[in-house]
Amino acid sequence: MNVTIKPLPLSKDIETKAVLKKALEANRALAELKGTARTIPNQSILINALSLQEAKDSSEIENIVTTHDELYRSMVSNSNVSNATKEVKRYREALYRGLELVNSHHMLLTRHIVEIQEILEENSAGIRKQAGSALRNERTKEIIYTPPQDYNTILDLMHNLEEYINDTNMDTCDPLVKMAIIHYQFESIHPFYDGNGRTGRIINILYLILTNLLDLPVLYLSSYIIRTKSDYYRLLNAVRTEDDWEAWILYMLTGVEETSKESVKLIEAITKLIQETKTTLREKLPKLYSKDLLELLFKHPYTKIGFLVDELGVSRKTAGLHLRAIENIGILESVKVGRDVYFVNKELFSLLQSGRIE
Repeated sequence: MNVTIKPLPLSKDIETKAVLKKALEANRALAELKGTARTIPNQSILINALSLQEAKDSSEIENIVTTHDELYRSMVSNSNVSNATKEVKRYREALYRGLELVNSHHMLLTRHIVEIQEILEENSAGIRKQAGSALRNERTKEIIYTPPQDYNTILDLMHNLEEYINDTNMDTCDPLVKMAIIHYQFESIHPFYDGNGRTGRIINILYLILTNLLDLPVLYLSSYIIRTKSDYYRLLNAVRTEDDWEAWILYMLTGVEETSKESVKLIEAITKLIQETKTTLREKLPKLYSKDLLELLFKHPYTKIGFLVDELGVSRKTAGLHLRAIENIGILESVKVGRDVYFVNKELFSLLQSGRIE
């Protein structure tokens, strides 16, 4: 199926009553998430934990599958790491680089998007120059969509998208509606040979930061897309074939609302666990307790002696004694991998593994 992609902004008003109502609900849920995220004393706790979760989920959409255990273990050791886990780690690296670029430039440019994709794919192929790219049904291999094939057309559409992302005067619609439009447009341009889906999901996060809808990258739609994968592709295609913008926009807004609420519950559960761990450490290991030690145990679901040495400035012997003492009171559990011993924050790992808090 060949579709001519039109430059943005759209030529029609897509903010129907249903869209405006859902946008209000989604913005309300997102604002609550933004406020809840600010209550965590050390913001890197959230960024570390949730960005890795997003990297895992976003990669899983593309059938790049790893386990929580292998993923968190890979953050403390590079030995015996699967190719899938390496790809997930590159996703997080690409996300972090995108955040650096947006925070320093206060813009999201085409060259930034290219750099993000290069990190994801570990190559510098850049924007497609050769024809032949097509999106196929995973099961039947039937071509369901053929994106633009001409290099100059792709460049023109990407430059138009860049302007649309950064120029608030081009479109006055709600920013969350605009995010859904941007996602559709990027995925339809399909500018790269590979990594378009994951790059597009990183763009979603960066746009929320760019527009100050969030301070931190703590809203990730990938878990929602995994649960509704068939709807995601069906509704994307319905915009191309039927110009059905309302259903697509409502889908994305619902994703923002539901994911925001789930993220609030997860952050509240992490906050509660931090307080419980603090109480336990103070009661059972008062001489060992410190704010920095507590935060370290939550920044790294898998930790090791070297982290304490580097971040707390203690000797290896002291670090080892600290971790064993915390294990003895049930907060940590040691795991031996080869010659190395790691310590898992059991309750935190369980929270992150479950993902959704009922």
